[in-house]
Amino acid sequence: MGFRYAICNEVYQDWSFEKAFSHAASLGYTGVEIAPFTLHQDATQITSKQRSDVVRIAEENHLQIIGVHWLLAHTSGFHLTTNDASVRRATADYLITLAQLCHDLGGTVMVFGSPGQRNLPDGMTKQQADDNAIEVFHAVIPTLEKLNISIALEPLGPEEGNYLLTAAEGVDLMNRIGSPQIRLHLDVKAMSSESTPIPDIIAENLPHTIHFHANDPNRQGPGMGDVDFKPIFAELRNGNYGGWVSVEVFDYEPGIEKLTGESIRYMQQVEQAISN
Repeated sequence: MGFRYAICNEVYQDWSFEKAFSHAASLGYTGVEIAPFTLHQDATQITSKQRSDVVRIAEENHLQIIGVHWLLAHTSGFHLTTNDASVRRATADYLITLAQLCHDLGGTVMVFGSPGQRNLPDGMTKQQADDNAIEVFHAVIPTLEKLNISIALEPLGPEEGNYLLTAAEGVDLMNRIGSPQIRLHLDVKAMSSESTPIPDIIAENLPHTIHFHANDPNRQGPGMGDVDFKPIFAELRNGNYGGWVSVEVFDYEPGIEKLTGESIRYMQQVEQAISN
């Protein structure tokens, strides 16, 4: 069975959902991952009509909405690890709002990256940060269970922040939370910052992994930098990974068509190469 390829919708920038979804489908993507701020910077203000319109447009283009990511981007007043109990409570409440949005869109995965809203404040220990994060996630878990939504913890490298920098740290926090609704997310750009080879990270952590982002340390798409995806895809296949491979880019300079088109063509070529 081949990989399922998705695209993160913020790469389409100012394109309409109609134009973006049609273009993604024409390239061969079958899934789409939604950044909530592309609907509204405040998820509480996303109307029922907006939600149903996005679902309709996806269905018209035979795209599956996987879920949401960039959960706390363009927000204020939220933080996962802060010692401020009122901020932690507000953060949990907002994640509950996002879980409902994810469910309304037909998704099942919420990718928790948001380094700016999880980084350790000066003087805080990792133990304190973990305790505060666990409290927030425990407050959200009943809603996740009710809606059948999973949060995928996304380790990010030191370039992005100072908390949850490795897959091992993500698994440790996941295990401390102790809920099947909290899983691991792997990202090629982030894994590139670890000393362990990416295929080895995948092999060790794939049983915990619910979602996967394909990109390059140069912040562009797969195949647009130096990372060779053949051993990466081979390890995903060896481990019978059944989730999505979703393209997430951060450098939009090459242009929408090049980023989206070259990414999926490269992944398809790699998949074909490891199948021969």
